Amino acid sequence: MVWTPIHAKIHRTIRSRHLFERNQRLLVAVSGGQDSLCLIKLLLDLQSKWGWYLGIAHCDHRWRSDSQANAHHVENLAKTWDISFYLETANESINSEATARDWRYQALSAIAQANNYQYIVTGHTASDRAETLLYNLIRGTGADGLQALTWQRSLTTGIMLVRPLLEITHTQTEQFCQEFKLPIWEDSTNQDLQYARNRIRQELLPYLQENFNPQVESALAQTAELLQAEVEYLEKAAQQLQEKAMSWGIGDEKDSLTRLLPVRLNRQVLQKAPLALQRRVMRQVLQQILTDAPSFEHIEKLTALIIAPNRSQTDPFPGGAIAQVEGDWICLK
Repeated sequence: MVWTPIHAKIHRTIRSRHLFERNQRLLVAVSGGQDSLCLIKLLLDLQSKWGWYLGIAHCDHRWRSDSQANAHHVENLAKTWDISFYLETANESINSEATARDWRYQALSAIAQANNYQYIVTGHTASDRAETLLYNLIRGTGADGLQALTWQRSLTTGIMLVRPLLEITHTQTEQFCQEFKLPIWEDSTNQDLQYARNRIRQELLPYLQENFNPQVESALAQTAELLQAEVEYLEKAAQQLQEKAMSWGIGDEKDSLTRLLPVRLNRQVLQKAPLALQRRVMRQVLQQILTDAPSFEHIEKLTALIIAPNRSQTDPFPGGAIAQVEGDWICLK
């Protein structure tokens, strides 16, 4: 086996970040593109050092005429490498990027649960991290959105999603595939500029590289990495502040998933905290009672009640909940 600097880098990353344990079952999401082929090749080469059991999963969204041929291509690769192969095909064509992503993670989780895999591994790279940061920044977001692609997160009970390539760029995965003559399946939709992410990849990032910073992908990925640690810290601090400020209505359980109202927040406790933590507490509370993610406007109008006059109240949030000031308390009901 040829041992390249990328092999060494990924081996160190997995060990230093504790991404996987030895002798675990890893389900690798393989689209057939350069990033996922680079990923599976690296894991295969490292397998003898870690004792993993590897499986390949492919999700066919049915949004391209060649999607079935793409799936057969990945299946043949799995047979060549003597790896278990799992295919999930959408019942109907999926055309939205967000819908496709949600369906894909649901499909991968179902395969992992049915076949006793502890980890789902994807080939997201530093370039994807840079694109995601720009995409969310343009749409409007806080630090959470800017660090959205994290090294690992829990997908469901007992299954972790892991992204080992977040310090590797698209250019590096392409060079790796060329070096090892890996048969990349070219996805035609990656060139379709009707998708915002493709315009960022094909037009915005090259413009920034040429006119501002040749290493802009790595710079943005590093920014996301810094933000990730800060977001983790702030979320933990906000959770502690929320627990201190919150009093639950009589007869309601704090850990109930079905009845979360009424909620009472002590204004005197919240007034002593920095604005950043106040906003995070309100965001956490709204996440528990709203079906969709709270908007900036939702968070701001709830935060404003921390110093508002008695009997001040908000207009209804989606779903009908209203927040009102009652003395030292903000009451959501």
